[in-house]
Amino acid sequence: MTASKFHPVTHVLFDMDGLILNTEDLYTVAFKNVLTPYGKEYTFTLKLKLMGSQAHETAKIIVSELDLPITPEQFMEETKKQFEKLFPDTQVLPGAKRLIEHLNSRNIPIGLATSSSKESYELKVNKHHQELFSLFPYKTMGSSDPEVKRGKPYPDIFLVAASRFPDKPKPGQCLVFEDAINGVKAARAAGMQVVMVPDPRIDRELTKEATLVLNSLEEFKPELFGLPTFED
Repeated sequence: MTASKFHPVTHVLFDMDGLILNTEDLYTVAFKNVLTPYGKEYTFTLKLKLMGSQAHETAKIIVSELDLPITPEQFMEETKKQFEKLFPDTQVLPGAKRLIEHLNSRNIPIGLATSSSKESYELKVNKHHQELFSLFPYKTMGSSDPEVKRGKPYPDIFLVAASRFPDKPKPGQCLVFEDAINGVKAARAAGMQVVMVPDPRIDRELTKEATLVLNSLEEFKPELFGLPTFED
């Protein structure tokens, strides 16, 4: 990849689930635990549809697709019990801490743009990761934020998150980090470049909308987008 393919940016937005934290794996465990008693299977194909969705959207899709004999609200209640057990012990994914700390230390404005609710965010972060997430002065939590009308793949969350920076950058000045196809679509719809770190099971044909695709955040070279190098 040559740097000419990429445009310099001044601000950076991060997704959380499956990008900074290993919570996508934990969502899979939680959903399987809820669905197994109903004789239903949580497939990777269904997971791909849901990644990046707001909580209520996820519940509606699962109940509808799997023809569950419960309401989306009941599904959310059952999964909430699972989350309370699983989420406190989340782990940071490779390269995330180094990159976030690097950008923060070089005074690059960074923001969090997660589809999680505030309650879910706190479950995932409060036990082990408060110090790391305190480096994000601006946090947008899609499932709780009244300004985020629609979940990914719509651009709402990234446009709202960008508007929270005091200097109001244009979309083209923002770089997004994502792991989900819906998140990439949302970033592109917002007019932003997006670095994707997909689940290795995702067909690479489905990642083509991303500006850059990496196996891990450890591979990211900030200078490609005009950001300070790790060596600076």
